Amino acid sequence: MGKQPDARTFDVWDYLVFAGMLLISTAIGVYYAFCKKKPQTQKDFLMGGRKMTALPVALSLTSSFMSAITILGIPAEIYRFGAVFLMYGFSYVLMVLVTSEVFIPVFYKLGITSTYEYLELRFNKSIRLCGTFLFILQTVLYIGVVIYAPALAMNQATGLNLWGTILATGMICTFYSSMGGFKAVVWIHVFQAGIKVAGIFSVIIQGTIVEGGISNVLNNSYYGGRLNFWDFNPNPLRRYTFWSIVIGGTITWLGVFGINPAQVQRYNSCKSRFHAKLSIYLNLIGCWGILGTMTFCGLILYSRYHDCDPWTAKKVSAPDQLMPYLVLDILRDFPGLPGLFVACIYSATLSTVSASVNALAAVTISDIVKPLFPSLSEKTVFWLCKGTSLFYGLLCIAMAALASLLGALLQVAVTIFGVIGGPLLAVFTLGILVPFANSIGVFVGLIAGFIASLWVGIGAQLYPPLPEHTLPLKLVTDGCNMENIPLEAPLSPNAFEIHNVERTPLMDNWYSMSYLYYSPVGVFATIIVAIIVSLLTGGRKQVIDKRLLLTKEDFLSNFDFLKKNKVVNQQLYVIEGNGTKPDQRTNESTHL
Repeated sequence: MGKQPDARTFDVWDYLVFAGMLLISTAIGVYYAFCKKKPQTQKDFLMGGRKMTALPVALSLTSSFMSAITILGIPAEIYRFGAVFLMYGFSYVLMVLVTSEVFIPVFYKLGITSTYEYLELRFNKSIRLCGTFLFILQTVLYIGVVIYAPALAMNQATGLNLWGTILATGMICTFYSSMGGFKAVVWIHVFQAGIKVAGIFSVIIQGTIVEGGISNVLNNSYYGGRLNFWDFNPNPLRRYTFWSIVIGGTITWLGVFGINPAQVQRYNSCKSRFHAKLSIYLNLIGCWGILGTMTFCGLILYSRYHDCDPWTAKKVSAPDQLMPYLVLDILRDFPGLPGLFVACIYSATLSTVSASVNALAAVTISDIVKPLFPSLSEKTVFWLCKGTSLFYGLLCIAMAALASLLGALLQVAVTIFGVIGGPLLAVFTLGILVPFANSIGVFVGLIAGFIASLWVGIGAQLYPPLPEHTLPLKLVTDGCNMENIPLEAPLSPNAFEIHNVERTPLMDNWYSMSYLYYSPVGVFATIIVAIIVSLLTGGRKQVIDKRLLLTKEDFLSNFDFLKKNKVVNQQLYVIEGNGTKPDQRTNESTHL
């Protein structure tokens, strides 16, 4: 191995490929904004008129799942901790089953734009607003990481201007999200999925060739301890085990695919519930494919640098920069291919940001603006959707500055989803599955769960777990003719870490818990407290509309296709005062 790439920047072909991706993405947004018949209603702008089919929606789900954090973070984690990460394949299956059979049936039959409308239908307006503001906080923080982190990696590995790249990414994405609406976002995701596949496979193919074939990659990984798939250690302090990935991963991703408005908005854009469910099952295939390719990228990364680690050799300043470093190492002699990989990274960023900005606009209009100003005309709401998308796009660019103070990409992203998303997932689960859960119990439970998950999440940022808990695998620099440097510091230090403090049992146990368990902590704390308080405050006496609960009929309706000409009436609801009533304007029948 041994050869390390010299510092370099893009050549002309790299810039042309990268610029071409940005221009085509922008052109699709322009097409849907000006060339196609302009959407005139909030429903058209935010949900594509509820006429989407399963395949483009599934590609959109998969494309936004394959974020820049996935492309940069997963290979770096496998490089450091091994291929046990592949166990996520099991958690994806559980996540898809629960999403399709618990959450989609309820959300689709209500026909809601924002999932937080459900919280007012099931509980009250206060719970809805709590959920809305927590979602906005979670999404803005997450998108700050999504925008900043890949720009930082590209800047330090290729010389591209950091803030210029951030601004270009954010502005282009904000433009096509705010101008083209939901259909533009979905079809741009489809285009960008192709770019990401091309970029990743260029790395896999050339990396395999450079390393002398798949057998050499696996052989180096095996002797380096990276093929550690079956780790069943139940210790919750271990960063990655079968249990932390399957339990923590399932609950964390349920908070993303099960209740997150960015995903539910896409399910509800489908023309039937069958297409909505099919989209999430097709997305499972995409998730498996992404996980497999990212795992192999991580193994190629280790095989390439198994005797000369660029991080401990000070060639890169963080593990998240290893993938761009590898690209410049193995693709530097192929004009345009480094640019294709950068286009892949930024396609991933654009996909995630655009989906989230569109969802933020939907939630804000549905949960905040329309309840406050119910008499607004459709045309006014339509333009407010555009303005809100623009506002959130600019806000997320500003939040990228905060992301510069945080640590490793993947851990920060999952921490955000865990700390905030865990309690929110519990609230929806209680609403759908626990008939006696009432608004008082859920509110108290939400506060308790948020405090518990926030406590462990902030504590871990201030006092990161020691290597003896996370057990990073060995890295060496013998091939660089340098002294072997053991890893003494945490995986990726952050600006909030407190140094030179005596470790306490609280730090070495509670704060050292695997970050994958943050979401389960929030979920279980919320559910336990909510159930106790609901039972003490008369929850069993309340009468709940069965349409707001998961019923036996929801499951049995999966087999309606066996009944000839079966028509299922889809009753949409509008919120009126403290209750609900059918919205006669949007009543429609759906053939399954």
